[in-house]
Formats: sequence, structure tokens, C-alpha cells
Amino acid sequence: MYFRSSMLMTKSANPFLLNTHELPRRTGEMKEYQLDIESNARIGVPLIAVPEGDVIEVDVRLESVTEGVLLSADIYAVAIGECIRCLDPVEQVVERKIQELYRYEPTNEKGRKKRREEDDVDLDIEDELQMEGDVMNLEIPIIDAIILALPVNPLCSEECLGLCPDCGEKWEKLPEGHAHEVIDARWSGLEKLDFGN
Repeated sequence: MYFRSSMLMTKSANPFLLNTHELPRRTGEMKEYQLDIESNARIGVPLIAVPEGDVIEVDVRLESVTEGVLLSADIYAVAIGECIRCLDPVEQVVERKIQELYRYEPTNEKGRKKRREEDDVDLDIEDELQMEGDVMNLEIPIIDAIILALPVNPLCSEECLGLCPDCGEKWEKLPEGHAHEVIDARWSGLEKLDFGN
């Protein structure tokens, strides 16, 4: 059963927060959601990215497991950039699948949230995704998935010839044999000489 995102997203400045209070903490329980997350910043690499304000569609399946909540998600977004050869606009569809385990917050014997001591910090735990009560932050896995799907040097097509370095026109629109006479600047003064021809 799918639920609309408006019921699920917490009211905060971070649109990537998902409230999982409807998911029981019994092992094997499962809920599915369809989320439309409005990007609050540009997500991508320098030449191509999902623009700020665009919608990222995420189909989420949450499953309660012993250690926490297992997130399985299909991500769909559209990135916009420019070709590195001819500077034409480029649009690329991003479709990625992710799976992440969000661990429950550590608790003491009485079931209360355990305070972390500075000397208890484990480097492996620092890298793990953690639930914050019933809230999970989807920002890191979604942003990572989008960035890893994007090319560093986007092209409008593999056959793109780029631009003429002298006139800046597209090579594909220029006639065959197009060239510019390039005179070495050191010899340019000789053009002014008149030999009486």
C-alpha cells in the first residue's frame, strides 16, 4: 500500500526527513511510500546537476529488522547541465536503486536513549546511518546515489565534435575543410613590409 509524501514528511527545513511512526518496530513489518522530495539545493557535479527546487521522486520500502529499519528505494530525478565539447544543454535522467540500514538509537537497560560518552565513540558507528527517534534522514543516501550516477564530463552525444577553437562555431555546422590562417605573432610585423609586388 502506498501513501502520499505529504502525510509522511516532517515539517522542517530539511525535505529529506521521513517520519516512520506508522512502521511498527516488530521484525518483518513493512511499509511502502511514494515520496516527491523538492530539492533544497543543487545536487550534482560542477557541469551537471539536479537543479534546486526540482522534484526527486523516491519509491520507498521500509522493513523493520532487528537492528533498525532497512530502506530500499528507487530514485528518479532529472539532471541538467551542458556538454563539455559544444556547450549545448544536456538533460540526463537519473534512475538509481539504493538499500541502506538505519540503526535504532542506542538505548540503556530501561529502554531510554543512551547518552554517548566522548571516549565511547567508535569510528564504524560514526559512518552508520541512525534513526533519530522515528525520523530517518534520507539526504545522504539520495545525494550520494544521484552524484554517483552523473558523468563528470557530460556530452550531448558521443559523436559531438565540439567547437572550432578560432571562431567558436560548432564543427558539425562548418563546411568540410574549414580552417583559419594562423600567423605566428613573432612574424606578424613582416606583413607590413611592402616588397613592391
